Amino acid sequence: MEAKATVKYVRLSPMKARRMVDLIRGRQVEEARRILRFAPQSASRTIEKALNSAVANAEQAPGVAAQNLIVDRAWVDEGPTLKRWRPRAYGRAARIRKRTSHITLIVKSLGEEP
Repeated sequence: MEAKATVKYVRLSPMKARRMVDLIRGRQVEEARRILRFAPQSASRTIEKALNSAVANAEQAPGVAAQNLIVDRAWVDEGPTLKRWRPRAYGRAARIRKRTSHITLIVKSLGEEP
């Protein structure tokens, strides 16, 4: 049994989010929550919310418990980039790219609860 959670248009660089997603891919949910809770990166809070949402989606099915779930697949796609301008010396302008991400987590059940 699989459950999926997607967070779109997160104001977070995809490279920074991928660093955290790589840490939890393939781990059990409780261990992944522990890693995300104590990680100093700001991306960990958003990914933890997505993980909790995927677990809640999985628990809607009968006989599924959170301790039997693992993070089966997780990836971060690049969303649209906000383009802004910053004034520089001699009347020039420099582009600022504010990147966004789409985070997807899929949790899978290892076994059914009796």
